[in-house]
Amino acid sequence: MSSKTKIVVLRMKELIYTGIFVAMGILLIILLVFMFAPKNKTTKVSADPVKYTPGVYTSALSLNNQAIDVEVVVDSDYIKSVRFVNLSEDMAAMYPLMAPSMENLAAQVVENQGISGLSYDENSQYTSMALTEAIGNALKKAETGK
Repeated sequence: MSSKTKIVVLRMKELIYTGIFVAMGILLIILLVFMFAPKNKTTKVSADPVKYTPGVYTSALSLNNQAIDVEVVVDSDYIKSVRFVNLSEDMAAMYPLMAPSMENLAAQVVENQGISGLSYDENSQYTSMALTEAIGNALKKAETGK
């Protein structure tokens, strides 16, 4: 009877390195899952909607010593439309991002029924922020009790 006994020698250093690499691999996989997992974009709608006094409200936006009026049309419960009132061709040529930014913001404001949760294009971020402020001023005028 011959038995073939095999002796396996594991060095402690090899076990430690293997354990560290396995832990780092698991950590990397968890990190990648959290980074690239889709985010839930849910918007919270307030329980009591804002009440408006129906009408047309404007807010002036001053650019280069010329005023551009932002017009907001509201009904008693919702925002109907947002647009420029007197954007001349000269101003549109001087500020080419104004009209596209306003179209984008107007669609979002009507959809969201407010100025919270708006997204801006990276190229027109500051233009969009100025327009959002003007829209917000017009909406403050429209709110009941103001």
